[in-house]
Amino acid sequence: MSTATARTVVTGLGIAAPNGLGTADYWAATRAGKSGIARITRFDPSSYPARLAGEVPGFNAADHLPNRLLAQTDRMTRLALVAADWALADAGTVPADLPAYDMGVVTASCSGGFEFGQGELRNLWSRGSQYVSAYQSFAWFYAVNSGQISIRNGMKGPSGVLVSDQAGGLDALAHARRQIRKGTRLIMSGSIDASICPWGWVAQLAGGRLTTEQEPERAYLPFDAAASGHVPAEGGALLVLESERSAAERGARVYGEIAGYGATFDPAPGSGRPPGLRKAIELALADAGVDAGDVDVVFADAAAVPELDRAEADALNAVFGPHGVPVTAPKTMTGRLYSGAAPLDVATALLAARDGLVPATTNVDPDTSYDLDLVTEARPADLRTALVLARGEGGFNSALVVRTP
Repeated sequence: MSTATARTVVTGLGIAAPNGLGTADYWAATRAGKSGIARITRFDPSSYPARLAGEVPGFNAADHLPNRLLAQTDRMTRLALVAADWALADAGTVPADLPAYDMGVVTASCSGGFEFGQGELRNLWSRGSQYVSAYQSFAWFYAVNSGQISIRNGMKGPSGVLVSDQAGGLDALAHARRQIRKGTRLIMSGSIDASICPWGWVAQLAGGRLTTEQEPERAYLPFDAAASGHVPAEGGALLVLESERSAAERGARVYGEIAGYGATFDPAPGSGRPPGLRKAIELALADAGVDAGDVDVVFADAAAVPELDRAEADALNAVFGPHGVPVTAPKTMTGRLYSGAAPLDVATALLAARDGLVPATTNVDPDTSYDLDLVTEARPADLRTALVLARGEGGFNSALVVRTP
């Protein structure tokens, strides 16, 4: 098999989610339908219309990282550094044992280090410019997670960041696969986002897609007649990707293969042309060499905005037929993790295939007009091929197919 078509496999997972810190805790919570959505604790949300979020619980960065890194990093980077450590340990690989230029980092980011920037703005206006940290120059930046992970682990191969809103996590995994096909041995990829702070909250409110529902069980309801927007969240997943050959040479355990990918952009409003999600799905299936009938489950984008839910359901029904494939959105337990959401869905799909269980779309009473086989209770199933979807505000559509060995 040439490097241009070499298979890219997942050998390690590192997860930080609102309903579980670490892969084992997250998957146990997700199997059980445990939610991580609650009233915000990281600041007082009383004066804001939206007050619920999915916060990663019990994370003390000082337990995992040296002080010198705490001074120069935002919460999202601290979570990402620790998740990367966990993913490498899960993969059973030690970066110091590999050539530095045979390893790279490709992540996605939706907002950068908002909370760090908020603190430095406070210093600027309340104390003066001499109190603004020099680390502000990069701690806020979209590419900072790729940079810090690469520095910490001595990964000097191809690296980068994808910024395409909430679709970015899948785009990063696809770009990582591209680098492995070009010959890089190992790529750390995925995304962690975290911007639950007043400055970040105002920015998210401006998008107009946050629910103002105050009851956690009634707040995030995609494909439900009561859908009123989404609950923001923090966290995500980082994955160790390798060529199948490299993984086999070192006897690594393989979760599954990044088998296919497609991405499109919606036409301009008023153009009269259809949304691009269906085309992205078709491109991903073709890239994976599978037909619609081969797909065992779909992890939906699940915007919980009625017109966006309708567009997603229409795309799925056009490709798979009404009720043609089980559809799930376990992010109803976590909230939307922005660019971290789709990598977490990919990790969840691999764990679901390993254990033969489709996790539930919790709290949702499906609107039958969507014609979806929405999985609302955990469902045993023989899973080999899964499709993961993600959309970003402004028209980004991405689809990724994962397949187990």
